[in-house]
Amino acid sequence: MTTSLQAFFDPKSVAIVGVSQDPKKLGYGLARNLINSDYQGAIHFVNPRGGMLFDRHILNDITSIPDPADLAVLLIPAPFVPDAIEECGQRGIKAVVIASGGFREVGGEGIALEEKCLEVAARYDIRLIGPNCIGLLDTHLPIDTTFLPPPGPQPGHVAFVSHSGAICAAVIDWARGQGFGLSRLVSLGNQADITETDVLASVADDKYTRVLTMYLEGLSDGRRFVEEASKVSLEKPIIALKVGRFESGQKAVASHTGALAGAEHAFNAAFRRACVIRAESSEEMFDWARALAWCPLPKGPNVAVLTNAGGPGVTAADALEALGLNMASLQLETTQRLEAILPPAASLGNPVDMLASASPDQYANSLQILLDDPGVDSVLVILPPPPMYTSAGVANAMIPIIQTSDKPVVLALMGERLIQEAVERLRSARIPEYRFPERAASALHVLWQRENSICDKHDKQINAGKVDAKLVKTLLSKAQPGNDGFLSQETVAQIMDAYNIPILSMQLARNAEEAVEIAQKIGFPVVLKLASPDVAHKSDVGGVLVDLSSKSEVEKGFFEILQNVQDARPGAKFMGGHVQRMIPQGQEVIVGAVQDPQFGALVMFGSGGVDVEGLGDVAFALAPIIEDDAEYLINSTWAGKKLTGFRSHAPADKEAVIDVLARLGQLAADFPELAEIEINPLRVMPEGQGVYAVDVRVRMAQ
Repeated sequence: MTTSLQAFFDPKSVAIVGVSQDPKKLGYGLARNLINSDYQGAIHFVNPRGGMLFDRHILNDITSIPDPADLAVLLIPAPFVPDAIEECGQRGIKAVVIASGGFREVGGEGIALEEKCLEVAARYDIRLIGPNCIGLLDTHLPIDTTFLPPPGPQPGHVAFVSHSGAICAAVIDWARGQGFGLSRLVSLGNQADITETDVLASVADDKYTRVLTMYLEGLSDGRRFVEEASKVSLEKPIIALKVGRFESGQKAVASHTGALAGAEHAFNAAFRRACVIRAESSEEMFDWARALAWCPLPKGPNVAVLTNAGGPGVTAADALEALGLNMASLQLETTQRLEAILPPAASLGNPVDMLASASPDQYANSLQILLDDPGVDSVLVILPPPPMYTSAGVANAMIPIIQTSDKPVVLALMGERLIQEAVERLRSARIPEYRFPERAASALHVLWQRENSICDKHDKQINAGKVDAKLVKTLLSKAQPGNDGFLSQETVAQIMDAYNIPILSMQLARNAEEAVEIAQKIGFPVVLKLASPDVAHKSDVGGVLVDLSSKSEVEKGFFEILQNVQDARPGAKFMGGHVQRMIPQGQEVIVGAVQDPQFGALVMFGSGGVDVEGLGDVAFALAPIIEDDAEYLINSTWAGKKLTGFRSHAPADKEAVIDVLARLGQLAADFPELAEIEINPLRVMPEGQGVYAVDVRVRMAQ
């Protein structure tokens, strides 16, 4: 299906199929909303019973709809929907909203009905929204094809795309109460055809939409969403609320990487790549949306706080610094100007506490002084009800200053009844206000996040250098993984070599004599590791012995790991031991890759060793990684921060780590059949001395 979505968002006519003359029916509500929206195109009502509704004739069938015929909204029993789509196709209608329920969401026959709808639509090149949705609206066109109770949303600058129809109803009512309007709203329902990714560009390509918000229960095509959202976010911010964070079941995994790579890590990595801002709650999403829609972006992270009470000022300072923003250092000229207009007891640092007696003029003049300071990038104004003046009077004095400033200003209006008039004044002026300093601080943080985001990430992929994908393809075609899917160490070593990942090679010794012979050839000291397809984590069963410095230690060690595995896992198959050269100490990290069902290959980086799952010091990024990903993986983990040196830890070869991450990510992206790849530990030597993959495990998908 290739038809444009324009007919959904700018139709020349709308036909409602299934209208009702009964005010208690949804078909009546749908017709009412379309009429009341002041839609200027042609409107047609269809019901086999005919009659009149809102002084309009009701047509008996779809084929009787006169030209133009662009968009049809179906609100009829599910079994009749496929035939109605057939009639739409015969009439030349290319855009259909199926508001009816009773499809995939009810299972059984509903699934078959939905598939039949798709089959019919495909024959006529018709695009479908729904089924089981509430439709869409545009407050500026205007048009409203929903059956929600009036009043509809106010015209505004925030678009909302939702997988849930019930959430749409709540958001419309809540937005009115919060004093902000919507530009477009789309309820997607079952997404039989059109998905959240399909509507991204169409919703954002609207001159009135400044911010796109999304309520997501999942994604139909993870990688495609990332590609489309990356393009849209270059121009307009996207805020997503992804629900369903906790899964009742765990997929089968065999590595630390697989165990830690849950769906939430994948979504976070995808949103970060696409420059999508992730909200933790509905309130947070729309708090941020208001700020992004109404405020200029700050040029830096330095915030000034203006208040008439010390406690809320300290609260704001704590919240700002916790979010990574800075309390601005005020210039001497700024403090001198403040001193000239404020009482002697006022605090002229940051926060600026004007005291409870602060007047509307003092608020306005102090705000202007702070905005004039070159070291101030944004201002958070705190206004509990002033004892000697009205909150509305203070708001009125500040509004002209805020509206003409090229720096963002948000307000914390603390209270309820005594601030209501001020709230209304600020909302009318499109100035974000919040009840508490923490929410106001969060709004400033998202503005800085947007300004500071690298939204053109898709063209900054790190070059993995020379790799031999052809060799790996040959190796995998001949590989004979064990029952658990893991490849032999010999095959793993060849794969690592093909992608130029420095691996510390090891050789299999089937008995103690071979172990001694290999150790003598490698040179002492050596490491001896259990070789068993039935033991995923060797150190858990005493299967790793280090710093073996003589023939006798190697021989004794071989029998020791044999005994250890027999005691810990009596049924485990013992294939011998891998002998490996002992290398100098260095910092140890874990790097890995895993295939996510929605987003494909993910790369993991963090603190390695046996405690990796307990520590949880890991971060994930989509593969292949880009420059911003490498910076994130390093800077967001303790393992990465240590690479620059800390106390007894000398600076390590961070660039070599990034190179391995790039190569590992490329390998995982090139070969989706590699379900899990883990290097634990990757030993990082001092700066300029490289890294060694000490222990590598690779599992193929089964």
